[in-house]
Amino acid sequence: MKTPLSSSPSVVLRKTRFSPYLFTLLAFIVFVAILYGEDFMCILGQLEPSPGRVISKPVKKISKLAFAIGEGEEGCDIFSGRWVRDELTRPLYEESDCPYIQPQLTCQERGRPDKDYQKWRWQPHGCDLPSFNATLMLETLRGKRMMFVGDSLNRGQYTSMICLVHRLIPDDQKSIKTYSHDSLTVFKTKDYNMSIEFYWAPFLLESNADNAIVHRISDRVVRKGSINKHGKHWKGVDILVFNTYLWWMTGLEMKVLKGSFEDDDKEIITISTEEAYGMGMRSMLRWVRRNMDRRKTRVFFTSMSPTHAKGIDWGGKPGENCYNQTTMIEDSNYWGSDGRKSIMKVIGEVFSKSKYPITFLNITQLSNYRKDAHTSIYKKQWNPLTPEQLANPASYADCVHWCLPGLQDTWNELLFAKLFYP
Repeated sequence: MKTPLSSSPSVVLRKTRFSPYLFTLLAFIVFVAILYGEDFMCILGQLEPSPGRVISKPVKKISKLAFAIGEGEEGCDIFSGRWVRDELTRPLYEESDCPYIQPQLTCQERGRPDKDYQKWRWQPHGCDLPSFNATLMLETLRGKRMMFVGDSLNRGQYTSMICLVHRLIPDDQKSIKTYSHDSLTVFKTKDYNMSIEFYWAPFLLESNADNAIVHRISDRVVRKGSINKHGKHWKGVDILVFNTYLWWMTGLEMKVLKGSFEDDDKEIITISTEEAYGMGMRSMLRWVRRNMDRRKTRVFFTSMSPTHAKGIDWGGKPGENCYNQTTMIEDSNYWGSDGRKSIMKVIGEVFSKSKYPITFLNITQLSNYRKDAHTSIYKKQWNPLTPEQLANPASYADCVHWCLPGLQDTWNELLFAKLFYP
């Protein structure tokens, strides 16, 4: 009888012996893993989980925002802080040294007697705000376009940015021109081959207030799904800074046009201001997602700029407003009655769903304290003042816009910090 195969020593020996082909394959795998292991990890680290995929140990994804050269201090909220008086470094430029400031913002030229509003610096709690570096900003913008899109408040921030950098550029190397029926203003430099631009679009969407010169319309209407009307002018921009708020504040409701302004029979519906504003925000984010490359561009959104039209909000007298105010509000929890927190909530809800990283410039609270920084009566008046107005200056004080130099330079310091040190 033959011996069973299971008891054969030669068979046992063959079962425990490694195939030379298997050994060679394992050696090759180990060699490749050692040689290219870091590359494999890098590739794996860049993979984004698809819906439904479960990852037991999440891989840390390192995603550097465009133009970033460092990181902000951990745990530092640069929008939470206090105003400190600074006689040494403020203002960042003189009004007379910046010929680009609109006559609506040249408070000293228009007779404002004090300069205290220029002497304040924003100090975040527990950390410092990076100093504005005009050379770094210009070198970063070399061969690129930066555009501010929105209303006259964004135009003020745009003007501030030009004032902060233009001194480094020889006069024969810079120019400023307007296009598209004054909707587009472009500051250009030859040496740097760059531009800083402003585009007038107070709602971002198409509206009946799109004329950059004549737009004082009380019965405001926005057109649904019309962002491309203006968006075609934003294409190719490297850094976009949006704002829109004040023009939506016509009351608790907003009129929205379905169709075209050219239609003979216009279908106009009325919805809540919050719903209309959310519609505008979603349109903006869709446009950004479809037209901006997150690897090469940055998008900022400046929060609502407060007004100071009701003195009773900060303990003043009835009928009092920003006129003749030379000190700021000391209450750290102050929030004016004109500030719609419901709008801030809409912004938070919509932006939280954005697939494109929008950098939010929360200038609202820090600006709330600055009842002293408005243009008030110290601006160019486009219409002759009546005897009644002259007898009561508070009646025509502008408590919406801000003197330059002044508060909006701080907005650009915050923009600078978030651009380079997000």
